[in-house]
Amino acid sequence: MSRAHRPSGYVFPMPGSALLNAWREGYSLGKLKRDVMAGLTIGVVAVPLSMALAIATGVPPQHGLYTAIVAGAVIALTGGSRFNISGPTAAFVVILFPIVANHGLGGLLIATFMAGAILVALGLSRLGSLIQYVPYPVILGFTAGIGVVIALLQLPDFLGLAGVELGDSTLDNLMLIGQALPTLSLAEISVGLVTLATLLVWPRLNTPIPAPLVGLAVGTLAASLLLMSGVEVDTIASRFSWEFQGESGSGIPPFAPSFVAPWHLPGADGTPLEIDFALIQALLGPALAIALLAAIESLLCAVVADGLTRTRHDPNAELIGQGLGNLVVPFFGGITATAALARTATNIKSGAFSPVAALVHSVVVLLAVVALAGVLGYVPMAALAALLFIIAWNMSEARHFMHTLKSAPASDVWVLVICFALTVIFDMVIAVAVGIGLAAALFIRRMAQLTNTQRLESHNTGEHFPPEVALYKISGPLFFGAAEKAIATLRIIDHSVRIVVLDMRDVSSLDTTAMVALESLRRELGEQGVGVMFVGLPPRMALKIKRAGIRREAGKLAVVSNLAHAERMARRWLSLLESGKD
Repeated sequence: MSRAHRPSGYVFPMPGSALLNAWREGYSLGKLKRDVMAGLTIGVVAVPLSMALAIATGVPPQHGLYTAIVAGAVIALTGGSRFNISGPTAAFVVILFPIVANHGLGGLLIATFMAGAILVALGLSRLGSLIQYVPYPVILGFTAGIGVVIALLQLPDFLGLAGVELGDSTLDNLMLIGQALPTLSLAEISVGLVTLATLLVWPRLNTPIPAPLVGLAVGTLAASLLLMSGVEVDTIASRFSWEFQGESGSGIPPFAPSFVAPWHLPGADGTPLEIDFALIQALLGPALAIALLAAIESLLCAVVADGLTRTRHDPNAELIGQGLGNLVVPFFGGITATAALARTATNIKSGAFSPVAALVHSVVVLLAVVALAGVLGYVPMAALAALLFIIAWNMSEARHFMHTLKSAPASDVWVLVICFALTVIFDMVIAVAVGIGLAAALFIRRMAQLTNTQRLESHNTGEHFPPEVALYKISGPLFFGAAEKAIATLRIIDHSVRIVVLDMRDVSSLDTTAMVALESLRRELGEQGVGVMFVGLPPRMALKIKRAGIRREAGKLAVVSNLAHAERMARRWLSLLESGKD
């Protein structure tokens, strides 16, 4: 059946469409080799990033690794983008950190599950294309703000500050950090600076070995030398401990992720959560924020991947895949996952062909957990903080931010600055809500300025209306932001006018507010004995006003197709009025 003759209606999004499309293109041994090599590269990069982002969120590092393993694999199998690599990302830190502070690890995993359900619902509702309606200044504003917050949260570990328990208030955190500055450690700062320098210099050498791996290795070596000389340096092993089926240890547990009910994990007070209506109600707002950000980040990542590879993703299948990943991962101890732009770009540059590369990446992270957990425990916290500084800087897109401030219209600059400030001072949820609301209000204002009403001289139209007829032309969309302004002009007419003709051929849209305003105008003019004609309304708009109760009435209201017809009818109405007087 040709596309033109397919029946219209709901089309169920196909989970796993990315994997299916890659297979249809012809999957060969050579393409498998490309995917394996790309997956190995991304897996090596994902190990340090997953640990660092989990710690930044406020949970032990293994939960970030479990996220890359479980969610990375599930989303690869069920998503709609062939190249997206999913796992923990920096964008979520600003949302997840307060959830952990208020509801503990268990609360975070339950919120992740709820967000997964919302994402699946968005995909099934075919709302994947709505990402294009989020204004760029809003996205740039909150991502830059998130970068600042992430960097701020790393200062205690980078500086080696003692006794700093950060919360979800940026201003309070700044005060706590300032008060703890006398406790800074030169050893921790040295490890952080060495790692930071390595992360900045290594990419310029153009070697195939990922900078995060080299940076953490150098930082770990520096910390080991300090420890051997008797200087204390905080590491993953000294900071975190674990217990599993009667066994215990420090650092990262050397086991694959296993099934665990999220509500059995500790809340903010260290005791298992009790699921009740109050908890669900408290987590609903954060879950919506997680789902919104996951949708935005994943779909933006897929769009960028399409641009780099000249492919096309399925946005609704991608939302379903992201949702399924976040539904499953909490039951294996993983935190919120979404597509990661930097890892996806590296995946493409490494030659990936299909989602098999993402599956290989998950296997690599799994092997690292099982075989190298002890080694990973030696990674210093200051080195992870340095890595997160780089992530925060890249996420802030400082160059784009400054360029937008210099070149964008004033209204967009205000949206950008407000979103940035609200993200830093309060949180991303408020920033996005206010940013989108402000951008929408400014858009409505600009659209309203495009709508105007002007009186025309009949001889300029090619028709010859009698002097008792006033001809007006309405241009632009007639909607709630513009209708009253456009119609107000029509209420001021000469007392000699008996008929008002409205040329509406250039009216692009008509909403309920506009129809109410038109009905009010018709009633007011009717009380003054003035008839109204609507000219050039498309059939769909004519049907709208008919359904709204604005119906044809001889001598009072007419809907005609062109000005020539309007002129003939106007003369007929005027003759009827004259004969009525006689």
